[in-house]
Amino acid sequence: MDAFIYALVMTPALKELLPASGYANDKATIGFYGGLLFALFLIGWGFAFLWGPIADRFGRVKTLMATILWYSLFTFLGAFATNVWMLAAFRFLAGIGIGGEWTLGGIFVAEEWPEERRAKGAAWMHTGYYVGTLLAAILNYTVGAEYGWRVMFAIGGTPALLVAFIRHGVAEPQRWRDAKKPAATAAFFQLFGKEYGRRTILNSLFLLISMIGLWAGSVYVPTSITELANKQGLDPASVTRLASSGAAILSIATVLGCLLLPYLAEKFGRRITLGIYFAFMFVFIELAFRYFFYQPDGLYGFLVCLFFLGFGGANFAVYTLWLPEQYRTECRASAFAFATSSGRFIAAGVTFLVGAGVSKYGSIGTPVAFTSFAFLLGLLLLPWGEETKGKGLPE
Repeated sequence: MDAFIYALVMTPALKELLPASGYANDKATIGFYGGLLFALFLIGWGFAFLWGPIADRFGRVKTLMATILWYSLFTFLGAFATNVWMLAAFRFLAGIGIGGEWTLGGIFVAEEWPEERRAKGAAWMHTGYYVGTLLAAILNYTVGAEYGWRVMFAIGGTPALLVAFIRHGVAEPQRWRDAKKPAATAAFFQLFGKEYGRRTILNSLFLLISMIGLWAGSVYVPTSITELANKQGLDPASVTRLASSGAAILSIATVLGCLLLPYLAEKFGRRITLGIYFAFMFVFIELAFRYFFYQPDGLYGFLVCLFFLGFGGANFAVYTLWLPEQYRTECRASAFAFATSSGRFIAAGVTFLVGAGVSKYGSIGTPVAFTSFAFLLGLLLLPWGEETKGKGLPE
């Protein structure tokens, strides 16, 4: 929910904050600074790799609580931004915590659930991200449309309330308690040794490809729908609600993709399953942004593409299942955190380039459509990935 709030309120927030910062609030400027703030958020998420060694040394649950408190605070503070750079700083800091929570949640579920249900548990946990996206869309449809973007950021502080439940109701996994506890730096450097170096690099590349598709593609969906709806002359309230509906379609489809994932992964293996989702992302980014976005009556074709684009977006759930299977307990959190965070520095640069492309072309469609080619690269790299079908979680 907190990760997606900015995507929903980007346009109204920047329209208010850009003039207060001494900048124009025309479409090109909003596109440029919108991409810049996305990039800074991703850079913050990139620093989330620091949580992994901490979790390997001090525990999954304690570190998980710290990440939730961190991103809840800085999302909440976004409500009080008075200029675009203040909002940028809060989004950068929120990204550090949001990235850390995914790492710790994925590792906790992998280590805590019984082996025969672990694959389903990983996929079910990951649906929470998209249920959160759906929740953000519903809140923007109702609260945001009525009270504005600042209230949306204020609501982003509510996940901090979960910490009390986690503190009193969740224990450290037995696997972690039984494992040796290397120094944080030792756990980190194991990832680049002879045993794990190759797979660490490949896993980081796969995640980078997924990030480019999500942040440079899907995150621009609400703004794209807003532009298409404005072309058809809809009133502002209807435009806001339609943008939220598009985000809801995206989220529901991704949840369905997550629920189907364990069956695909057990039948076809982890690599082929990821390839299926990569193929969906390539085809429907192209259709949505290169074709329907430029049609005079392309709004509803664009919305149909969103369902399939959402399904392909479930590719992130593959990693929640696949990455923990490739590393031992003593360095598992470090590996998950590094793979899911390191590529975000490059993804941030790509996202910034997309924003610059929007400014140059005066359009979202073509710059976003170019990101689809990352998934073709992913399909070429997949045969070299580590297949773990039928293998248990390493001790």
